[in-house]
Amino acid sequence: MGPLNGYKVVEFGGIGPGPMCATLLADMGATVIRIDRTVPSGLGIPRPSRYDLLNRNRHSIAIDLKKPEAIETALKLIEQADALIEGFRPGTMERLGLGPDVCMKRNPRLAYGRMTGWGQEGPLALTAGHDINYIALTGVLHAIGRKGDKPVPPLNLIGDFGGGAMFLAFGLVCAMLEAKSSDQGQVVDAAMVDGAAFLMTPFYGMHAYDGFKLDRGTNITDTGAYYWEVYECADGRFVSVGPIETRFRELLLKTMGLDKISPALDALSQDEAKKLLEKTFRTKTQAQWCELLEGTDACFAPVLSMADAPNHPHNRVRETFIEIDGVVQPAPAPRFSRTKPGKPTPPENPGQSTKSALREWGFAEDDLKTLERAGVFG
Repeated sequence: MGPLNGYKVVEFGGIGPGPMCATLLADMGATVIRIDRTVPSGLGIPRPSRYDLLNRNRHSIAIDLKKPEAIETALKLIEQADALIEGFRPGTMERLGLGPDVCMKRNPRLAYGRMTGWGQEGPLALTAGHDINYIALTGVLHAIGRKGDKPVPPLNLIGDFGGGAMFLAFGLVCAMLEAKSSDQGQVVDAAMVDGAAFLMTPFYGMHAYDGFKLDRGTNITDTGAYYWEVYECADGRFVSVGPIETRFRELLLKTMGLDKISPALDALSQDEAKKLLEKTFRTKTQAQWCELLEGTDACFAPVLSMADAPNHPHNRVRETFIEIDGVVQPAPAPRFSRTKPGKPTPPENPGQSTKSALREWGFAEDDLKTLERAGVFG
């Protein structure tokens, strides 16, 4: 089920963008096998396996890659794969004996996906880092924040997931499609600095003609405009507005009873206009503003928490969230009219399906016994 049904992917267990990329492919129907360590790495933010949702929808095997039998096991899996995902520092896979040259000699059509923060080369390539560092280097972090305040990290959405996982998934699908015509694989070098920088493309364009100022909170879409803001309501909850277009803004102000004031809001400074909207929004609760504005062209939405978002009527109709093994989580995206993906399976504990998954990939019982005797399973 899903548009990637029939494709096979080998994922070397990691954190952040690598697992997200594997989840994207698995959610779209690809068969993904995750190779985990036999001993926990100690990296990332610890959590129980059933809540580590970026590991959903695939089987996990645990093998000791310090053993030559484990390397050969990984290569046998790679021989069958359309794509590989690894997120180690540059040179690590080569030292293991699983670099692109070795793997593509065994499987010439392989799309070899490499996920790093800094990229495969450059003065920072071998240094440790995380999302916040990668977006700091690309101009992203500097641009996010309120007027007169310091930059605000936007969770790890831009570096890890937007600039990392999404670009690696896109690159792997491109490489797999190209391999169908050329019968040749290639390395996909996805760096979070590259992806995060690309996400800033329109803003770099605007900055080039002084259409986007470097001072945070002074541009339209960085809360510099009164009509692109978050406002507090009478009950302490918040709403968002974003009517950039004049006709949508007129509707918002008319519904709020602010269309007849003099001087008009657009004639005021942004700070003055914001103060007036802040005062007005505090006169009603979030629910009352939703009754007035939700479902109109005022470009309005309540600010919902993760506890509330799955229960919003729109999200319920769209089935934007699903429940798997008692855990509410986002559903696979995007949607397809014909090749609809199936419901994802829960995340597995590292090594939970070692033997059964290897059987599914063609390993015989004698092979498994030999690997067990060699200590490959830890």
